[in-house]
This record gives sequence, C-alpha cells and structure tokens, in this order.
Amino acid sequence: MAIAMTMATSRPSVVLVERLREVLGSISEGSRLHMLTVQTRLTCGLFCNRRRGLVLKCCMHQLLAKSSYSTYESTLREQNGSHFKNLNDRKIVPDSDPPSVKDVNLLYQFIDRSRKLVVLTGAGISTESGIPDYRSPNGAYSTGFKPITHQEFVRSSRARRRYWARSYAGWRRFLAAQPNAAHRALASLEKFGRINYMVTQNVDRLHHRAGSDPLELHGTVYSVVCLKCDNSINRDSFQDRVKALNPKWAAAIESLECGDPGSDKSFGMQQRPDADIEIDAKFWEEDFEIPNCQQCGGILKPDVVFFGDNVPKDRAEKAKETARECDGFLVIGSSVMTMSAFRIVRAAYEANAAVAVINIGKTRCDEFVSLKINARCGEILPRVLEMGCLAIPSIN
Repeated sequence: MAIAMTMATSRPSVVLVERLREVLGSISEGSRLHMLTVQTRLTCGLFCNRRRGLVLKCCMHQLLAKSSYSTYESTLREQNGSHFKNLNDRKIVPDSDPPSVKDVNLLYQFIDRSRKLVVLTGAGISTESGIPDYRSPNGAYSTGFKPITHQEFVRSSRARRRYWARSYAGWRRFLAAQPNAAHRALASLEKFGRINYMVTQNVDRLHHRAGSDPLELHGTVYSVVCLKCDNSINRDSFQDRVKALNPKWAAAIESLECGDPGSDKSFGMQQRPDADIEIDAKFWEEDFEIPNCQQCGGILKPDVVFFGDNVPKDRAEKAKETARECDGFLVIGSSVMTMSAFRIVRAAYEANAAVAVINIGKTRCDEFVSLKINARCGEILPRVLEMGCLAIPSIN
C-alpha cells in the first residue's frame, strides 16, 4: 500500500519532468513559442487543479529563469528589430542591449513581492511609440532644443504664436503615435491587480489608449485651458478654431508631406526627423492667429505643466500620499530629473518602500534604488508579464 501511494504521488513529478523536456526541447530546436503558450500547454497537459497549476507556473518560472532561453530572446529581438531600427534611424530611442535573463528575473521578483506597487512612468516609455524625450542621448536637448517656459508663454504673444503654430502643425503626427508593448504590459498588470496606482509624467495619453488610468502629473495636451477663467476645451475643438482662423495655414499643413517643404507656399515648414515641425519665423509672426477664450477672451494654454511652472498642489499631494503608502515603487522610462518626480520617488524611499528603476542612462535616484535595470521598457516588461505566477494575458 505504501509503495502504491509513493508511486501515485511521484508520478505527476515524472510526467512534469517529461513534459518540461518535451516543451523546452521544442524551444531549443527553434520553435517560436510564446511563453504564455508554453505555460498553458504544461498546465493543461498535467493539471486541472488550480492550485497545482499555480505551483507548476512557479516551477516553470524557476526553470526558465535559470536557463538562457536565448531563442526566446532572439525571437523577441527579431520581431521588434525593424521597429526599433526605424526609431534608432530617426534618433528617438537610445540604443540598448537586450535585457538579460537576470534582469527579467529580478524585475519579476520585485513585482511579485509587492502587494501595493506604485508605478511612475516618464518620456522613456513613449520614445518607443515615436515621441521624442528630452534628456536621453538622442533627446531634444541634444539638438539644442529649448522647451518653452511658463513665464515666456504668459508674457510674450510672440512666444505663444510660435508655440501654437508649431503645435498645430505637429498635432496630426502626434495623434498617429500608438501605445507600444510597454504601455500594454502595464495596462495588463493594472487590470489584474498587480499595480496599485500609476503616475505618469507624460502628457500624450498613450497609457489611457492602452487601457490604463494614471494620474497625469504634468497634465495633458489633449485639453486646452484658459489662464483667466479656467474654462477648459478639448484639443480637437481648439484645432478646429485654429483652422477656421488660419485656412491657408491649415491647407499648407495638410499638403506638407506631398508638397514642396520649405517653400513660401508651405509657410517655410519642414518636417524634422523627430516628428516636430520647423517653421520659418516670418510666417508665424505675420500670418498666424491664435484663438482666445470664448467665455472671457483670456489666453488659452495647453493643460500642461510647462517648465518653470508648478504641479497643482492637490495633484502633487495625491501622488506623494500614494507613494508613502506603497511597499514597492517602480520608475519606468524616467531620469527623475524634475523635482516634481523626484519628490514622489523620495517619498516612497523615505517610507521604506523598495525602489526599482528601468531606464536607459543615469537617473537622479540611482544612489538609493534597490534595483536598477538599463533596458528598453518595451523589451523587458512583456517578458516579465509572462513569467511565473504573474502569468497575465496581455491587452491588445
């Protein structure tokens, strides 16, 4: 009887080993199996019991973490290769080696240990969608670009005309950007309860379009607000008003890609490699009209915290309060150079939360983080999503 029980107990382990050999063998032979598919095959082939299935996933995670799974890495790199090459050619995404198995495993463990994880994202997550950042080696600052300050926008009608002329011209290209693999991975983690709260420094709403609902620390370009009466309108309405006031200008924008860039007919406009629009100053000084607030006639500004301005107090306090209450704080794609972001990370650290960073290059909080990974967000997050007990389906 004892022998029979021992054999019955050990049989699942024998079958597990054989099954693992079969599936991992197919990977080593070059089969491009999605890791979630591998886990599903193993779970469905061995267990119906949810608890045993969970144990199996953890077992699978440990085996894969110890293996090289170089075929999986090369497959991901091959799939993303043309996308990243295009962005590299346009000097948008900094170059980076693929994340190592160790990096993936450490990030998986960091997320898996946390029960109240807070995530802060920055421009580095959106570069992979074609939106340039400021501070990376390929960022806007490297080309001599200087963003408009709040003070300059408020006091100078010339500065406002320059800003809105370029912003109107670049809006169509901005809208064309799509959420990338990193945005979708975070939306999946959020949906399935692995992220307690998300804060973003980005104003592009790519997180929203992927299915997340983060606190927008620096506001959004999708809204335009009056500086006098606080009336707010959506950006599409503002674009329509600009078009009505500047019909020739709007026509030049529409024909920019098929016309003669740089000519007087196109108002001297030329498409820059980073998706911005370069416009001859004489045209926006002489010919461009800006809409005013329809309620009070005040100055209209994108609902964004410009350089030199402060994050609204209630928004900043909400972010810091959430950081103080978390047990894990993950920074993704941010150098944390702005004080508004640094204060949030520091609040989490001072509350004894573990702090991790995924970013290409140095950050302001490197000296006190417990984990720093130099990698592209879109290459590491999907892999973490598919490991071990997380085993969360991605949102497409």
